[in-house]
Amino acid sequence: MPISAFDSLNAQLIEEGEKPFANPRNATAGTLKRLDPSPVAKRGLRIFAYEMARLEGAPEPSTHRLAISALAEWGFPVSPWLESVDGPAGVKSFHANMEARRSAEDFEMDGVVAKVDQKSLRDILGSRARTPRWACALKFAPREEITRLLDIEIQVGRTGRLTPRAHLEPVNIGGVIVSNATLHNQDELDRKDIRIGDTVLVQRAGDVIPEVVKVILDKRKSKSTPFKIPDICPICNGSVMRIDGEAVHRCINKQCNAKIKGSIEHFVSKNCLDIDGLGVKIVELLINKNLIYNIADIFMLKKEDLSKLDRMGDKSAENIINSVNH
Repeated sequence: MPISAFDSLNAQLIEEGEKPFANPRNATAGTLKRLDPSPVAKRGLRIFAYEMARLEGAPEPSTHRLAISALAEWGFPVSPWLESVDGPAGVKSFHANMEARRSAEDFEMDGVVAKVDQKSLRDILGSRARTPRWACALKFAPREEITRLLDIEIQVGRTGRLTPRAHLEPVNIGGVIVSNATLHNQDELDRKDIRIGDTVLVQRAGDVIPEVVKVILDKRKSKSTPFKIPDICPICNGSVMRIDGEAVHRCINKQCNAKIKGSIEHFVSKNCLDIDGLGVKIVELLINKNLIYNIADIFMLKKEDLSKLDRMGDKSAENIINSVNH
């Protein structure tokens, strides 16, 4: 979605009292999921045809450039920046030129793709399990902004792993409002010397995942102290241990609510039993209401138990029970 169309869409959503999209990528994905084509047609989506996968009824073009030219002749919109270059130096120069004009274009882009032009050479190079050997994505440097680290929260996962999470003063990075970032583990905290109250440089790794790059030391307050992951679990007050040779701290209490909740959420997720309707919020409600204490309790649930939950109707409760039983 072009940035101009994205801005117009968000202005319209705000005027209608709806929540605006965070960035053009989300707006495009949200638009394509709509079942009604009429609002989709008004949102200004655009596409560049970038590859000819198969051609029937005629010989396939011998080069990528000829294939793109044919697509353009047939009425498909194609990239106006397609360029033939020689060797690594040519690719590097093209990448630098496109990165320099990145902010001037009417759409977000995070890199370029270098492709082998000759189709016969592509056939020789072949493909890996998921990607071709004749194409390579070359990312641009991540966008960076400066903000303040307000607090560090310790999250506890299903394996008992304690992960420090940075709460940031909200900052706009490439069209996305970033307010949180993972700090991974104690080694990462020590290596970057990250402290609460620091002014930090933040980027979105791969233009997606928020990451604290470094601390702006000359803006650090004199009374700041290094942050240490606690020896006591913030959820259950159980003991925390770091095994020699591992980078992570873990809560060793088997009855830790965070571990139980994480295990149940993982168990019912699409990657495991895929129990439809038992999402994160429902699991949390069931635990808070003392209706389940472990994975086995899921199979003991009754429709009446679920119907007692907030915003849970009889039909939804029945659907969850049917999903558990099947």
